[in-house]
Amino acid sequence: MTRISPDRIAAIEARRDELQAEMSRGDLSADRFVALSKEFAEIEPVARAAGDVRRLRAEIEQLADMEKDDDAELRALAVEELAGANARLPEVERALALSLLPRDAADARAAMLEIRAGTGGDEAALFAGDLLRMYQRYAEGQGWRVEIISASAAELGGYKEVVASVTGQGVFARLKFESGVHRVQRVPVTESGGRIHTSAATVAVLPEAEEVDVQIDDKDLRIDVYRSSGPGGQSVNTTDSAVRITHLPTGLVVIQQDEKSQHKNKAKALKVLRTRLYELERDRLDSERAGARRSMVGSGDRSERIRTYNFPQGRVTDHRINLTLHRLPEILEGQLDELIGALIAEDEAARLANLDG
Repeated sequence: MTRISPDRIAAIEARRDELQAEMSRGDLSADRFVALSKEFAEIEPVARAAGDVRRLRAEIEQLADMEKDDDAELRALAVEELAGANARLPEVERALALSLLPRDAADARAAMLEIRAGTGGDEAALFAGDLLRMYQRYAEGQGWRVEIISASAAELGGYKEVVASVTGQGVFARLKFESGVHRVQRVPVTESGGRIHTSAATVAVLPEAEEVDVQIDDKDLRIDVYRSSGPGGQSVNTTDSAVRITHLPTGLVVIQQDEKSQHKNKAKALKVLRTRLYELERDRLDSERAGARRSMVGSGDRSERIRTYNFPQGRVTDHRINLTLHRLPEILEGQLDELIGALIAEDEAARLANLDG
């Protein structure tokens, strides 16, 4: 990990003090005060961590000088305290380095969770249902709320496709590494010979957009309404309540038919469309950034195989960080903290390695 220089620490603390002094002036406009407050809220925890490092480094220097003292008792005390201070220093420096890492602006947002059955037919659809339940259980434990936006159920159970909105504190920060291909190895209930099959489902976790993020012009939309259809094409509604929205500039299409109200279907479809347009813009900005670095835990590309759930051996393996846990039943019940924590830690380690002190 790069050592944060004393000059950078001093600059951080100086900027915090400047902001504090300017905010105390009585002639500030409301807009200026809001801007200063926002910057202060961002820099204050960084400055606090910087101060901890500066003070501990100064203490270590002082104790190192005391080790050379003529007084044997004072030297012994300095040696003991110096050992403790040196042991604390890496932890305090790491806390500062972590506070300096650039934050993903979307981390605090709600997320749109999309799960689609991949290769494997009926078994893939059943697995997609298992994944949805896993995330629902995990969300319950986090105190989050999950709302199904749209779902296409499969005949034997599970889902061909399901889209859900997950709202709560820091949802995207904890779920964003779940995007990719999830693979399952097990004996399907439909298999009489007891052979192990491999199936897959894709997961996409997108930060939910707000209206201020994505302005959608009505002239860019083509909105079609029609009758909702159930399995086998049967009509499930006697009114034209299903909505298909096409965003003409990008060609994105969103279909919503779960609600009986056309108005509600349109509102949900626009929510999904806004989120997908926001993700397109995030991708564009990421690709434009010079020297953009892909995280060690992967890009979140939905075509990338990220995890295998092996039922015969009761294990789950995350291929991005080579982590295998023999706790498959608990993980499918939503106990994802160990996996998600390891992914976040690996991402932080990769970014710390690139931190320019």
